[in-house]
Amino acid sequence: MKKLALFVSCCLALAACKPQAQPANDGLIFPLAFGSDTVGMHQDKLTRVYITPKKVRWTQGGVEHTENLLDVSTEQADLVNASTCLMRSTNDEPASVILDFGRELHGAIKLVAGSGSAAFFNVRVRLGESLSETCSELASSKPADVPGNQYGQSSKYSATNDHAARDMVVCLPRYGQIEVGNSGFRFVRLDLLGNATMHLKETTAVFRYRNIPYLGTFRCSDERLNQIWTTGAYTVHLNMQEYIWDGIKRDRIIWLGDMHPETSTISTVFGEEESFYASLDLATKQYPLPQWLNGMSAYSMWYLIMQYDWYRHFGNMDFLKKHQDYITGLVDLIDTKVDEDGSEHLAASRFLDWPSSPNAPGVEAGYRALLCWALQDGEKLCTLLGDEARAKKCTEIEGRLRKKVLPPNKLKQAAALMAIAGLMDPETASQDFLLPGGPKGFSTFYGYYMLEALAKAGHYEEAMDIISKFWGGMLDVGATTFWEDFDLDWTRDAGHIDEFTPEGKKDIHGDFGGYCYVGFRHSLCHGWASGPTAWMSEHVLGVEILEPGCRKVRITPHLGKLQWAEGTYPTPYGQIKIRHEKQADGSVKSSVKAPRGVKVVKK
Repeated sequence: MKKLALFVSCCLALAACKPQAQPANDGLIFPLAFGSDTVGMHQDKLTRVYITPKKVRWTQGGVEHTENLLDVSTEQADLVNASTCLMRSTNDEPASVILDFGRELHGAIKLVAGSGSAAFFNVRVRLGESLSETCSELASSKPADVPGNQYGQSSKYSATNDHAARDMVVCLPRYGQIEVGNSGFRFVRLDLLGNATMHLKETTAVFRYRNIPYLGTFRCSDERLNQIWTTGAYTVHLNMQEYIWDGIKRDRIIWLGDMHPETSTISTVFGEEESFYASLDLATKQYPLPQWLNGMSAYSMWYLIMQYDWYRHFGNMDFLKKHQDYITGLVDLIDTKVDEDGSEHLAASRFLDWPSSPNAPGVEAGYRALLCWALQDGEKLCTLLGDEARAKKCTEIEGRLRKKVLPPNKLKQAAALMAIAGLMDPETASQDFLLPGGPKGFSTFYGYYMLEALAKAGHYEEAMDIISKFWGGMLDVGATTFWEDFDLDWTRDAGHIDEFTPEGKKDIHGDFGGYCYVGFRHSLCHGWASGPTAWMSEHVLGVEILEPGCRKVRITPHLGKLQWAEGTYPTPYGQIKIRHEKQADGSVKSSVKAPRGVKVVKK
């Protein structure tokens, strides 16, 4: 994980020395042939960096000089085949190689070929978030349909090209090059098909990311927590593409209801970032009222929560006014769906997160709590926008809902939402539902809200212990980003994602997962899993926003067993620099330096 921290540092260095691409064409110089005809053109907002593989994980058949693929290349084919990997295939045995880039990336693969036995070569390219995914077959395939499957994965048909092409046969020209992707991956497997000989000059990853600095930072006396904070930040960074995505391999779209942990991490790590505004603008355009966002009523609730939370951090009233008609229209829509006796009929389906789905009574309780939370934030938004009538309407609707407070049915997700919404005492939620079993029953998405509920009850030390065990459990099996779903029970007798599954053990990627993410369809880089990053910045460093735009903040450290913690917290005025040190008598000495425009209150 030190390598991951170094990699993030390199991203920071790139961001510091290279200006961001501008969304407009201003200042661009086009070839003379274009003249002034730039209609329909726009500059890529993202940066592209070429990365060489770190390791050769496996070869098969006629493969020689793989060490040349690990060298920094000239990125140019040549006639003399200098520093190439020689691959010789037959119809019976393809030449194959698996390369490891060391960490999850988003982008493409660039292949450069020298000479060979034909004018072009058919190469099967398989990108994988795990080593075993590169040896898997597509869900719609049969063993006889897909060549090059020599690793013995014929029983695993859960891999997918849904959302991103990660398993394909490409035509690689002799003395030429090609880029294929984009997807989320760490590993790539190449199979040279048919009777062919090819000099492979280069296989590099084309890393595509937002070139922005990490304004928020976090370090403490527990290195495992440091790794978790960094991994969460990096997970979200990869998902900040043109818009904020759910995942970089699958779910490469805007899912409003899944985005709040990501926007919480963005606000505490990257500060005020345009991808937030672009994503909410596009989502409301795609799903105009009276439609629910993403066709799911709960996701429209998250919209109100995100709008208010972002305003707290950055105080952007212009954006609220831009969305005023949508915000007030959504309040009116909810009003028509909640009866005087507290019954509601927003939609037939209820959704919190996938692991909670089998517990229908618990989901119903959590759903109503989420609606109450959203209406509380809706009331604040309407007040800010000067619409007192609708602010009052939000309070009235919530009052109706409170007539029917349902029990959480032992569901941690529901208990957490009820504590946050004020429908259950946080201490009761913690003692009766959240703390029993520790990380058992936590999820990568709603785990953030379980941590928030524990913080409301003052259980900071227990929350950090759960973070270390649950999110740290992914690191223990080779993760460099956090996953769509995870259960600590999966790690029993399971291999790592960066190794072939040992005999007698489970494949941590291919043998688990459920619902829409069975086996290799499971995303190993999902932004909703980044919650601990935002949580540690807010609760360990102890930053509480008292006035919108961080004009006034309270700093209250919660170190638990930590000896010290330090970091920076972004505001519209600059970074707050914080360090807390535990003294011999157990007290905490704090040093806080805030930029002009930010008033700090120490508790």
